[in-house]
Amino acid sequence: MSTTAAATKPPHKPPFRKMNWMPRDIAVERRPDGTLVLQSRTPLQPSAAHIPALLAKWAAAEPDRTWIAQRKGADRQWRRIRYAEAKAIVDSLTQALLNLKVPADRTLAILSGNSLEHALMTLAGMQAQLPVAPISPSYSLLSQDHAKLKYLFNLVKPAVVLVQDGVQFQKALNALQANGQLDGVTAVHVDRPPEGLPSLDFDRLARTPVGAEVAASIAAITPDTIGKLLFTSGSTGMPKAVVNTQRMMCANVAQGNQVRSQPGPGPTVVLDWMPWNHTMGGNSTFHGILGEGGTLYIDDGRPVPGQYEETLNNLREIAPSLYSSAPSGYAMLAAALEKDDALARNFFSKLNLLAYGGARLSDDLYDRMQALAIKYTGHRLVFYTGWGSTETAPTSTGTYWETERVGLIGLPFPGVQLKMLPTPTPGMYELRLKGINVFPAYYAQPELTAAAFDEEGFYKIGDAGTLVDPTDPAAGLVFAGRVTEEFKLNTGTFVHVGELRTDCIAACSPVLLDALVTGQDKPYIGLLAWPNLSACRALIGQPDAGFDTIVAHPAVRDAVKRGLEAHNATTQGASSRRIGRVLLLAEPPSIDGNELTDKGYINQKAGLSRRAALVEQLYAEPLAADVIQLK
Repeated sequence: MSTTAAATKPPHKPPFRKMNWMPRDIAVERRPDGTLVLQSRTPLQPSAAHIPALLAKWAAAEPDRTWIAQRKGADRQWRRIRYAEAKAIVDSLTQALLNLKVPADRTLAILSGNSLEHALMTLAGMQAQLPVAPISPSYSLLSQDHAKLKYLFNLVKPAVVLVQDGVQFQKALNALQANGQLDGVTAVHVDRPPEGLPSLDFDRLARTPVGAEVAASIAAITPDTIGKLLFTSGSTGMPKAVVNTQRMMCANVAQGNQVRSQPGPGPTVVLDWMPWNHTMGGNSTFHGILGEGGTLYIDDGRPVPGQYEETLNNLREIAPSLYSSAPSGYAMLAAALEKDDALARNFFSKLNLLAYGGARLSDDLYDRMQALAIKYTGHRLVFYTGWGSTETAPTSTGTYWETERVGLIGLPFPGVQLKMLPTPTPGMYELRLKGINVFPAYYAQPELTAAAFDEEGFYKIGDAGTLVDPTDPAAGLVFAGRVTEEFKLNTGTFVHVGELRTDCIAACSPVLLDALVTGQDKPYIGLLAWPNLSACRALIGQPDAGFDTIVAHPAVRDAVKRGLEAHNATTQGASSRRIGRVLLLAEPPSIDGNELTDKGYINQKAGLSRRAALVEQLYAEPLAADVIQLK
């Protein structure tokens, strides 16, 4: 072998840690108009009758196994609830709900973050056939006008409301009470009772003697029984209440279990922070753990400055077998693992699979996490991801094979049909879904339901995708953003926002957290960009620096400029990808302004509308002092 040949030989890569993956066997229907319909040839395995049946199954099979745990009390010790204990409490709560004689057209609302009581009451509501409606705490705790909270209460008309902490939610409850929306509603508190509103004590309800009514109510649950009402983000108006039937939720559990399962003995162990009012946390994680008889540790930390230390403290004690986070979370995790050997050893000790969602994982982050995985396990780990929405319970596709390509959304699960309609952009398709995990309706909004489906009954999810290999659809799909996010420059050139946004953030890694892409009817593309606070603080050596300091700091501005100019150098002059100017934002995304969805995504349309003045500043001549000009 020549020296040259040896030098160009790709370095050896350790194998992936073993997972049990379902084979990719995809049927492709090609229609004359260019439409493709993809579906797995593998039949969907039978699913549970309903979600409470999963709790009963594991309470009988593994009564002493921890189902769920959370740090509680002043000493922040783990409070663990075993499967058998959980079943007993849920049955008592079910009886308490049945005793209230709630009318059939009413619901159970939950005002709480993730908690043990939230979990137990959710299962009790399902057993009592009360649709469970977990409402984003941000609508109560961060909103100033509580407009979305009041709207949702009017929409779903709860008869019972669980309040984790009456004092913490006092302002929100006052707003509802002043609006007459708590008249005749039974409030249940966990930690502290609210003032001026009669409420029942959760712990007392959890000791209610169980009668024959509980078993009868469980036996009466059907596949079409509404288990949950989960709310869309409200990114283009008020949130919609998505009907989640027992059929679609249980089917999605079966789909996830069928396409991937961890090897070897022992239950799945997960440490997770994603909110249960959102379909990823509340369905994919919460139901997925029940489906596998696993253990869920509630992470009260968040991948944001000031709260991530809680996550790291938890990871020093808990060794997950599966770990999921958003790309911003992996940026913080990688930095911590690289400098803390003990943390890294515990984190990787039982880990089989990494998962991400919310945005494309950057190549830099992927490489750093794989280097750590190889160092501490001797193997690479698959970064699994999927795609779907609140309306699909949520996951309809997944990357159920060994791949190192980030940005994929995979292939359809068993029981899912994926219709791909050609768009004016060559190689790009509008994606639509049909299947057992797709919702039947928006609650009490028939006109919105009718508009959500096409003439063949496919749900119009509004996302776009491309094929990895146009000649071989089984190679997988790449997410290409929202169909409605595309726009034209004044030259007529189309700009594909989704992929461009993630590429720009990756090019500036780790100093940018997210961005709005501008340029509608403008001569070139611009960015309104949010800095990554923790990374920028580290860059400038000021651990307490605020956003105002960071956006003006020369080192931050230079890092953004260099990163985006490096990106521009790869575009070969294409105006559809080249960034002309960028403006760093000191004001975080606004929840009340619909800029930030509950998924943690940036809402492009709402953000540009709210910040229209800054868009004009970005393109103003002469160049504004705080705008960064790129070459």
